[in-house]
Amino acid sequence: MTEAVTDRGPRTSVPRYLRVAAALRDDLVHHRPAPGSRLPSERHLAIRFRVNRQTVRSALQLLREEGLVLTDRRGTFAADPAASRPTADEPWRGTAGPHRRPFPGGPRAADSLVRAALSWEAPPASLAGRLGLAPGEPTLVHRHAVLTPAGASMQRSVSWFSRPALTEVPQLGRFRRGAERFRQPDLRLLYHWMHQAGLRTTHRESVGVPAPADPHGEAEGADRGAFRLSVHRVVGDQHGRTLEITDIDLAARGGAWTYEFGG
Repeated sequence: MTEAVTDRGPRTSVPRYLRVAAALRDDLVHHRPAPGSRLPSERHLAIRFRVNRQTVRSALQLLREEGLVLTDRRGTFAADPAASRPTADEPWRGTAGPHRRPFPGGPRAADSLVRAALSWEAPPASLAGRLGLAPGEPTLVHRHAVLTPAGASMQRSVSWFSRPALTEVPQLGRFRRGAERFRQPDLRLLYHWMHQAGLRTTHRESVGVPAPADPHGEAEGADRGAFRLSVHRVVGDQHGRTLEITDIDLAARGGAWTYEFGG
């Protein structure tokens, strides 16, 4: 049985190789084929998706960069996801250039505890229009927390993704259904995925300092290390569309907070 990969007009014209990669990625996530098994040949994949072999090669190259497949002289094989997943010390395998700026979402952090979760819910009414959603329409939501070993909050963030982001970024699209099944989801390569989808991103961040409970610090034993920073991030693309809106709350107990622009 063949699966035609066709264009559906300029508003949803995702490159064919990205659609082929998305279909193969879904197969690999569901162990079709099982890890270590060989994928069908380029010729068979071209027939399956009704595309040329160069399109298949581009899709397989993308999956190689993500660590989902391995290729040698014998052919292309499904990689073991546990073995190919980047570690906290090497999160950028397969990326290059300014798109190395991470999205908060890794499963580990040095000397701290990380909790991440995905859900499918409606964003606040004030954000719906900016995300290209109707009032009350649900979207993918990512929550991420970094805690000290004692459980104190160092950083918390919540991100809402827009309709264009879920439509055009295959790696995000796979979370559309059953988001709750992805325990400790790792979205550190989000901005790299956007770049791969042909999106040139702009990052706009507003930084604020919430007023402390005792604004004058006059209370006896006032904790001067309890100040926090709030960051409101809006990521857009070259078409002026919003892709992601994130609110970050982090402790300002010392040290420096560095922001690196990416494009």
